[in-house]
Amino acid sequence: MRISRQGLRLAAAGTLLLPALVWGPARLRAADAGQSLTSEQKEEFLRNAHIEQEKDAKKGVTQTLRITLSDGKMTHDASVQRINESKAVFQAQDGTSEFNFKDTYKFNIAAWKLARLLGIDDMTPPSVERKYRGDPAAFTWWVDDVLMDEETRSKQKASAPNTDAWNQEMYVVRVFDQLIFNTDRNLTNLLIDKQWHIWMIDHSRAFRMRHDLRESKNLVQCDRNLLAKMKTLDQATLKKELTPYLNGEEIKGLLARRDAIVKFFEAKGESALYNRPPRT
Repeated sequence: MRISRQGLRLAAAGTLLLPALVWGPARLRAADAGQSLTSEQKEEFLRNAHIEQEKDAKKGVTQTLRITLSDGKMTHDASVQRINESKAVFQAQDGTSEFNFKDTYKFNIAAWKLARLLGIDDMTPPSVERKYRGDPAAFTWWVDDVLMDEETRSKQKASAPNTDAWNQEMYVVRVFDQLIFNTDRNLTNLLIDKQWHIWMIDHSRAFRMRHDLRESKNLVQCDRNLLAKMKTLDQATLKKELTPYLNGEEIKGLLARRDAIVKFFEAKGESALYNRPPRT
């Protein structure tokens, strides 16, 4: 089958046109699948769909793979991370040291589960545990219709068509990163889709045991619903939802940071709160 140059360009841009052409119209295209499935259905697909293709992801240092899955009715891509490292002391490239260092696929699953508890699962793709070549791994839904990442947007000095909506989503990112003590929110881990919505991916270096905030200066405003749901978190709920992906000390750190964030925004008052509109 011959494929046009335009088709090749679209495939390179991440639309998964090539698999759709090769496998024919009997299967749903990736974008169609993403629009029609619930989060629970995406999780089920990630756990059970057959692996048909695989390749290295273009960015990242955690040996992430991009795979194509199919259940016979539809196809969709996922990222696979198997990294699961821990060190008493980690020496970063900038010369700083981190104690009790972890870089693990488990935190991607914990971030997804926490995002659901907080009502921000529309900004984080589903992630489940599944074995890959005998090793436990995080299988994470590949974000559809990606326009660029934040690194590219920043270099191009591109502006969102709706500045207020963009800022409100970015404030969610900042609050979430302080809550999970994310030490690796580089700009390639923020994806921007064609509707200019932000997606947070790759949380393998988060959920530290620290009780303080990493960069409290990044807290500017907070979505009211997010703040309300943070207040409802308790140890019993988090232990039920996040075990075995977080241990007891990591959950204690999460709750301590939650308390600090709630205290911060309660002190700032109503002027620091807003209502994030539903995504369309």
